[in-house]
Amino acid sequence: MGQSAAQLFHGQVCVIPSLSHLQGADKRSRVHFKSAICIWNLLLSTLNMRSKELSLSVKQAIIRLKNQNKPIREIAKTLGVAKSSVWNILKKKERTGELSNTKRPGRPRKTTVVDARRILSLVKKTPFTTIGQIKNTLQEVGVCVSKSTIKRRLHQSEYRGFTTRCKPLVSLKNRKARLEFAKQHLKKPSQFWNNIFWTDETKINLYQSDGKRRVWRRKGTAHDPKHTTSSVKHGGGSVMAWACMAANGTGSLVFIDYMTADKSSRMNSEVFRAILSAHIQPNASELIGRRFTVQMDNDPKHTAKATKEFFKGKKWNVMRWPSQSPDLNPIE
Repeated sequence: MGQSAAQLFHGQVCVIPSLSHLQGADKRSRVHFKSAICIWNLLLSTLNMRSKELSLSVKQAIIRLKNQNKPIREIAKTLGVAKSSVWNILKKKERTGELSNTKRPGRPRKTTVVDARRILSLVKKTPFTTIGQIKNTLQEVGVCVSKSTIKRRLHQSEYRGFTTRCKPLVSLKNRKARLEFAKQHLKKPSQFWNNIFWTDETKINLYQSDGKRRVWRRKGTAHDPKHTTSSVKHGGGSVMAWACMAANGTGSLVFIDYMTADKSSRMNSEVFRAILSAHIQPNASELIGRRFTVQMDNDPKHTAKATKEFFKGKKWNVMRWPSQSPDLNPIE
């Protein structure tokens, strides 16, 4: 609070002093401060238009018990209502002489607290459910609301609709193999990893990236040149490249179209063996030395019988690699 807070309460101005102003005050002032806080909370509850209104019969019962000189606490306990509600009814009767409910501004809320919890429960239980499915489920229990209302209830609980992230489906067999690989190599010394010669192939786009980009903009400015990206027909083309690296640095970058007879980027086991024969030994000798271990993933070109015979003839060690494990490969 500030030094004072003035709010209209049943036609009167309620001024609430700040806590710092009353810290040095006497006991009577602190009592008045607590009373002001109670009035402030009562004001907020009165202005909260989502509270349930009391029926006319209950209000008449409050007046009848008050005429019998019953205290507010006993009236509230007898009728099962809040003391603040009893106090409000009595003050309203004293001020206006009426007990009828004041007309509420705006359209009444279509959903109750229970309905909001039901919507949230459906989303938590089945995150992929649609707004239409939620609407149909609510209609089955007699709650007819629009899709916009359902969205507002979800937004109030900080739920938003997003595009799902796509992750590769890893089989149980491969999950066990990945875990076993991690356990075996968890405590390997740095010298072990210094002798690994990492290799892989990748596609390089000649124009832009395959991924989507996000931009911060306002509504109605989607086609502003500052908010758009350009594209070319047929994607602009791409090239395939083979690369290698080790702990000491990077090795050669080989474009596949230089190694193929038809100058294409299509690589098979024969082209792959030609690249290995020309670039493994010189790069590994420069980066690691005579003793090294080649790392490759489980691409069909890498696991082909001819490729295995090639490595066996060269007497090069090949690191056993679990399937579906690109996240374990630093060259990725």
